[in-house]
Order: sequence, then structure tokens, then C-alpha cells
Amino acid sequence: MKKVVVEIGKSRNVNYLILRMSCLATVIISTPARMNLLVTGILLFMSGISLADISSELVKNQVVPDVVNKAPMNEIEVEYGKKKVRVGEILTPTEVKNMPKIDYKDDDNALYTLIMTDPDAPSRQNPTNREFIHWLVGNIPEDDVSKGEILASYVGSGPPKGTGLHRYIFLVYKQSGKINFNESQLTSNGKEGRRKFSTKKFVEKYNLGDPIAGNMFQAEWDQSVSN
Repeated sequence: MKKVVVEIGKSRNVNYLILRMSCLATVIISTPARMNLLVTGILLFMSGISLADISSELVKNQVVPDVVNKAPMNEIEVEYGKKKVRVGEILTPTEVKNMPKIDYKDDDNALYTLIMTDPDAPSRQNPTNREFIHWLVGNIPEDDVSKGEILASYVGSGPPKGTGLHRYIFLVYKQSGKINFNESQLTSNGKEGRRKFSTKKFVEKYNLGDPIAGNMFQAEWDQSVSN
């Protein structure tokens, strides 16, 4: 039998996808492992971004080493209303004012920690207050953030005027079990306790290891911040 080689991901054209998938229907897959590989490739093709792209984009935006030592390979799906965040894109403070919906690949009965942080406080060129913690939730059952333990309530981006683009980074860590967090709970009012947060120190303190998933967007000051 002749081998059929299908290159997935070189085009995002829908018609191209349909043509390729119709061709694939005629190919006999000899093992379950090949079928799993094929399905994974098709899903990545349809999503428009590969696992490697998530990691490389975070590295390109210097999330490594500014926030973490190792970039995660999986994506956190972040949705503000109907807006789905694509890693590294620029959004406005207005778009991210309200708490987003979060989804990530999880294991049954496992617990997770979610971090949203800005390493560019007050600016990327002069980050003397690195990091500013925007959201921190621990002991999340599976991917249900609403049932987690809120350590820092969500606050949207509010970069100071004239400080350029800030990076807003989402990270998820899988816990080995339930954690008794020894942290002051931060409300959405005021900035006290949010400056000079360190993701690396927090992760080390609670032995969280490397992040399993991540995402990020960028934003800069606009008039809504003053309002």
C-alpha cells in the first residue's frame, strides 16, 4: 500500500481543509496510534495555533524569564464576553474590565491554581513594582474557577498613562492536593498588597512546579482607565 503523507497546518483556508479531509477519508489507518495522531493534527489545524505556538509566543514575549522559568505547552482559553483571547494580541482596558471565562485541559478530581499577573509595573522599561497581581485563585476543582479559593479578586488592566503596552499573563498550575494558602485575601478595591508579587516565589512556596497551561494579552492606557 502506498503511504499517503498529509501536511496539516500549511493553510487555514476552509475549502482546503474540506478537500484534505475528504482525501483522508479514503486512507486506511492501520493502528489506533496513527488515528490519534491524525485527529490531534486536524484539531490543531482547525484551531489555527499549535501547542508549540503557545510556548513560542510566551517565550517571544519574554514571559520566560520575566515571570516563569519554563513556558507551558497548553493553552488556557480566555474569553471576555464573546471575545476569545489569542496569545499576545492587544486588547483595550475596556474589553477586559470584567472577569473572563476560563477553560483549560484538566484531570478529573484534580485541583488547580490560576494566576493572572502584570510583570510590567509601572512599565516594561522600568518594572520597579514587578509583578502586579490581577487575579489569584487556588484549590480550583478541575476547571471550575468559580468554586476555587479566591486569594486575589479579579481586577482588569489599568496601565498608567504613558507607560506603553503591559503584558497580562495567565498561568495554570496543577496541585498535588489541597493547599492551605497562607496569603492575605485581596479584594478588588485598591492596590494594596498587589504590587511586587512574584509568581516564581509563590510557586516555589507552594511547590506548584511548572505551569501546565498559559495565555496572555497586552494592553495600554486609554481614557477608560481614568474614568
